[in-house]
Amino acid sequence: MTNFRRLACLTCSLFFLVSFSAVAQIGGRSTYDFLTRTNSARVAAMGGNFLSIKDNDLSLVLTNPSLITAEMNNVLVLDYDNLRTGYNYGDIMYSRTFNKFGSFAGAFQFINYGTFTGADEAGTLTGNFSAAEYALNVGWGRQLSPYFSIGANGKLIYSQLESYHSFGLAVDVAGTFTTKEGYFSASLLARNIGIQIVPYRPGTRDPLPFEMQLGMSSKLKHIPVRISLLYNNLEKWDLSYTDPNSPDNKPDPITGEIKSKSGISKFADIFMRHIVIGTEITIAKVLALRVGYNYKTRQEMKLADRKALSGFSYGFGLRIKMFAFSYTRLTYQPGSLNPNYLSFAMNLGAFAKKAK
Repeated sequence: MTNFRRLACLTCSLFFLVSFSAVAQIGGRSTYDFLTRTNSARVAAMGGNFLSIKDNDLSLVLTNPSLITAEMNNVLVLDYDNLRTGYNYGDIMYSRTFNKFGSFAGAFQFINYGTFTGADEAGTLTGNFSAAEYALNVGWGRQLSPYFSIGANGKLIYSQLESYHSFGLAVDVAGTFTTKEGYFSASLLARNIGIQIVPYRPGTRDPLPFEMQLGMSSKLKHIPVRISLLYNNLEKWDLSYTDPNSPDNKPDPITGEIKSKSGISKFADIFMRHIVIGTEITIAKVLALRVGYNYKTRQEMKLADRKALSGFSYGFGLRIKMFAFSYTRLTYQPGSLNPNYLSFAMNLGAFAKKAK
């Protein structure tokens, strides 16, 4: 089978999975929603929850397994996100390449929601309880040609919310096209295809947060600037949410009518909710400055009287020999507890060679 036919088959399979899925699930309508959270500080800085950049960054493969390469062999990555006291999310990743079987990446994800005080219907305190979720990931990637690569992630999921427990299985599949010089790349992903095997309540299975995504990345030839463009939720067109408390949705005091968008403005609003834009500037191959913009986040999180930098993200990355460090700050609302992302990577193979 030629590489072109392989890519065509992969693309057709991804779109078949979209049509096979009963209903596209958006936030709040599915379980194991922590699987959709951004894990990498680099990804967060560029505004999204995945990237199509193929430059041997292990922190990117948790969401895009087609980026797994042999150059990631013996690399360790730690990611951490802290939103507020008692709320922690992160993962640990390791990659290994085997001559006969290909390149693999293993990851353990966790999210701890903290400790809560329980009460019954009458308001009587019943004691403290905790909530946490975990996922064990095994990813595989293969280079079909100098231009095309494919990959898949298998996920074993466990969730514990107070006295309720759940277990599930999921898989991600992805394909990436990269030009020979590496200046342009594009990825197509289908994420969280799976089932809740053991539901929280017997006989009631919740859907997983399935999503189709398309991403492109372009590095300028003579300037150390990379531009990333992401399109989320290919499987669902209208992602808009009407906030009844927003001044824009209040009835006119004279006519009693509620203002509504129509025509081009409505189309543009719906379309832009899918789009995420990110930029990365590299200085001397050591320091990277990053900024991103997520229109959907801005529309949902901005305050009516103080929009400020809602929806924007910014961060930096440092690479020194066998070590890499990234930090990102997301802006949800002015004065609120906005999340901070940290990523640390170490090439254990290079470290061992230097030690010898």
